[in-house]
Amino acid sequence: MAINRVPVLKRCRSLGLEPSYLGYDKKSNRQNLRAGKKVSEYGLQLREKQKAKFIYGVLEKPFRNYYEKADRMKGTTGDNLMIMLESRLDNVVFRMGFARTRKEARQVVGHKHVLVNGKSVNIPSYRVKAGDVIEIKEKAKSLQRYKDIAEVTGGRLVPEWMDVDIENFKGTVKNLPTREMIDVPVDEMLIVELYSK
Repeated sequence: MAINRVPVLKRCRSLGLEPSYLGYDKKSNRQNLRAGKKVSEYGLQLREKQKAKFIYGVLEKPFRNYYEKADRMKGTTGDNLMIMLESRLDNVVFRMGFARTRKEARQVVGHKHVLVNGKSVNIPSYRVKAGDVIEIKEKAKSLQRYKDIAEVTGGRLVPEWMDVDIENFKGTVKNLPTREMIDVPVDEMLIVELYSK
């Protein structure tokens, strides 16, 4: 499995991202050395794609597949792409506050701690649907790890498209998000332009 070992803050700096979008509350004091340089149109498109891949933790091939699927769906390709990325199980677990970061959410799902509609699912890329009930297994709820997570994520804002009971680690996806509900700083139109060349 491919693992990106570049330090998170360094990667955030190079992409011009705030670490808070990834769940990190650290700040980088260094300046990006390339901040003043002029970037080509291709460079801008590539940066947006890398940003989306980095935020959601998706590698190139799956990301390309998401794009092709979004292109075949009705509606705007860019919006469809962002909605598909947002409805991944690891992202939903992160958004509900059951993990501090998306990487941790991916690990929680991989360790079979997550139930979707009462069934154990250990595939981070599983796409949730409207009405799905997502919860942490009873056995895992008592672990110290989840008590620590609840402390950190308790004050985090939960998106309007889901209902969450953080005390019991249980949440419901009311409906799939629209592009306006997704607060990720990615210009998906540049990604569409890049792939449609």
